[in-house]
Order: sequence, then C-alpha cells, then structure tokens
Amino acid sequence: MSVTETVLTPETHARLVAELEDLTTRGRVEIARQIEAARALGDLSENGDYHAAKDAQGKMESRVRQLQRMLEDAVIVDSSTHEAGVVTTGVVVELRYEGDDETERFLVGSIEEKGEGVSVISPASPLGQALVGHNVGETVEYKAPNDRVFTVEIVSVGHG
Repeated sequence: MSVTETVLTPETHARLVAELEDLTTRGRVEIARQIEAARALGDLSENGDYHAAKDAQGKMESRVRQLQRMLEDAVIVDSSTHEAGVVTTGVVVELRYEGDDETERFLVGSIEEKGEGVSVISPASPLGQALVGHNVGETVEYKAPNDRVFTVEIVSVGHG
C-alpha cells in the first residue's frame, strides 16, 4: 500500500463521494450567498459576517481538496469477502496487550471509517502492519515510533 492511497469500505467511499458532491454544489452556492449577503452590509474591514463566511468558505474548500485527493487514490475493499478470522482492512479487531487483562477494539482502516465506540488504526501504522494478514489467536509484535516493542494477541476479528 502506498502512502497516498486510502483504503475505504464501499459504504464509506459512497458517503465521501456524496459529501464531495454536496460541498461542490449546494455548499459552494450557500457560501456564495452568505458572502454576498455580508457584502451588502457595507464596510468589509469590520464586517464579522463577511469574515465568518470567508472563513467557512476556506474550511469548506480545504475539505473539498482533502476529499478529492483521498478519493483519487482510494482503494475500495469489502472486508465481508475476506476470510473469516483474518485481519484485513475494514475489520474490527479486538486485541489484548501482553500483561493486560483488558482488551481493546480497533477498526483497521482510514480515519474516515471511524465509527461510534471504536478507535481507528491505519493499516500502514506499525500496529496495522503487524496485524494485517494474521489470524485470531495469533500473537504479533510491533515496534512503536518510540522504539518500544509491544506484543498483542488477536482475540477476535469482526465486521463492526
């Protein structure tokens, strides 16, 4: 996987395409209306509505560029077609760190996949790279950016 590609589930890809479409159509029209209405109020140097609308426009255009880059390099994966019990992009993996009794759940994928109640780890991260391709019951090691080595057991693999 290259640094620029983003791995997405089909559902998230469709949601991001719809968000981009909305921002580039309705969003741009709405911001243009807000800017025009604020301009009509007069002196732009002290016009809070104008500056707020321009700020909103900048943030929206930044998100448009982010979505365009992400979708251009997106790789769409359907985790439901992968072998059961194997860690792949798009699955939720439950891990137990060595020496811990508690488990932690992570979605392996893009931050855009983030759902309620589960943290996201990139498949390109040290932990993600160590997990992908391994099975439930296996123990893997990975080196964190601080050079500390962690050992985790794959407790379960699921789809949410």
